[in-house]
Amino acid sequence: MTPEPPETVGAAGTLPTNDRGSFSLDVEERTIPIAIREWIGRLRTGDPGALPSVLGLVVLGLIFMQVSDKFLSRYNIGNLPGQGAYIAVIALGLVFVLLLGEIDLSAGTAGGVAAGIAAIGIFNGQLNGQLPDLLYWSLVVGLAIAAALAAWLKAWTGSVVIAIGFVLVVTNLTQHVVPGIIAAVCIGAAIGTLNGYLVAKVGIPSFVVTLALFLAWQGVVQFALKGQPVPVGQVKLWHDLTYGTLSVLWSWVFILVLVGGYLAYTLNTSIRAKRAGLAHDALALVLLRGGILTVVAVVVTILASDNRGLNRYRVVDGIPVPAAIVITLMVICTLLLTKTTWGRHLYATGGNEEAARRAGIDVVHMKVTAFILCSAFGAFGVVMLSSYQSSASLDLGAGNTLLFSVAAAVIGGTSLFGGRGKPRDAVIGALVIVIIPNGLLLRPSLDAQWQQVITGIVLLLAAAVDAISRKRSKRG
Repeated sequence: MTPEPPETVGAAGTLPTNDRGSFSLDVEERTIPIAIREWIGRLRTGDPGALPSVLGLVVLGLIFMQVSDKFLSRYNIGNLPGQGAYIAVIALGLVFVLLLGEIDLSAGTAGGVAAGIAAIGIFNGQLNGQLPDLLYWSLVVGLAIAAALAAWLKAWTGSVVIAIGFVLVVTNLTQHVVPGIIAAVCIGAAIGTLNGYLVAKVGIPSFVVTLALFLAWQGVVQFALKGQPVPVGQVKLWHDLTYGTLSVLWSWVFILVLVGGYLAYTLNTSIRAKRAGLAHDALALVLLRGGILTVVAVVVTILASDNRGLNRYRVVDGIPVPAAIVITLMVICTLLLTKTTWGRHLYATGGNEEAARRAGIDVVHMKVTAFILCSAFGAFGVVMLSSYQSSASLDLGAGNTLLFSVAAAVIGGTSLFGGRGKPRDAVIGALVIVIIPNGLLLRPSLDAQWQQVITGIVLLLAAAVDAISRKRSKRG
């Protein structure tokens, strides 16, 4: 009989093949106490996650409850999603770029160009003849070049999206609302391809590239609109992006799909991992998380289902459309970042670009696709901004739009140094940003200037928390 190999570590550092205890972590069941200890451990080692922003929400809520008794009214809380949805959507796109340690200062004004062009096409019935000739043909040729450039950079999905935008523009389908909004997102993707190419291939720092384009796109918006804002509030679908609500029935359907999908996915993941002998969450932990989510979702839906008054088209009850849009996009982004190879490569690239390159990750591809997503989200976010303003204005996407969106991502917990952040951070941060002016406006005696002062202080505190936590994690 052949003797069993000795239970020692070889010269090359290999583990013994028959020491099953060496692999105990691979089959560990993550219970509720273990999850709590892990969370406390992350706090101690400098990874607070979304805790600071959540505490900020609580503190601001308590303060504004004292400022006005209207703050927690159903009408006021129901207005918050419409006031901050565009910030959350743009911030969701910025998360992809910030995870790489890059920045996109042009997301707002690039979105302004895309949304402005879409508004012109929908309101005037066509782009050719309504846009200045030079701008129209630059748009057509630019979309074609961007689609080819994205394909050359192996951003295949981006290339297809841009090609769809090209078809919509040249066939004049942009006169219809849905194709027009889709075209805006496609134009945003084309602009993101240009940003990604200049940063990843040419090697220009992202701050410089996007600052230059931030300025340039402001001028393009004014060229496109010919000095006249385009009213979009009269277009019901566009209006409903901010001011619409789901019916009570569809509100419950939305919540059931959301909660049911989460429970089904997490239970299935835990059961499959346990059967395969891998690390997994205990059933009690999965049900606790699902139970908390279910209770919160049900309570919110019950409160949202009450009649909150009238708007231009219907009774205001049910979950606000902008809230449903933001939640849906957050879920999609979370799955993209956590459940795909592309998402894992993005985190790896942001954590250590050189190590990612040596591991075989196409860093150029990662940067280009991140900028494509950022500008596409920026375009849709500014479409929602124009819905909130009821017009595509001459300064669409300029001003504080981008600053508030970056602030939302950072306040929520996304690191400016790359490698750490979640889509959830953008949504929580956007809530913090929008609560500040909302609460201040409930007390007319408080000057509007306080909004910028308080927002700046909150952002500074968030950046300080990020820097301090990274130092602690390095020491740990």
